[in-house]
Amino acid sequence: MADLRSNDNDSKRAGSEPTREPDAYGQAAMLLVESLIHALIARSVISVVDAVEIVGVAAEVKEEIGLELGDGPATMQRSVTLLRAISASLKPDIERE
Repeated sequence: MADLRSNDNDSKRAGSEPTREPDAYGQAAMLLVESLIHALIARSVISVVDAVEIVGVAAEVKEEIGLELGDGPATMQRSVTLLRAISASLKPDIERE
């Protein structure tokens, strides 16, 4: 008899991307860039508004050229989501500036 149970989180289903561990190089790069942004803000080299704008531009560029560079739609969306999360985490600091 067939097993009728379904798991929507099963990454082995046809058409879904395989589950992978996060990319170590990507994680290191993101940590480095976030640390650099915070250090530049702390040293008054750039303002929080500048940082939010820079991250916003990066997200826009990723959306514009991601598919051309060979990113799959899911990968591109994850990248844009990360960039927007960084931007959102900086925005509360605008009022404190």
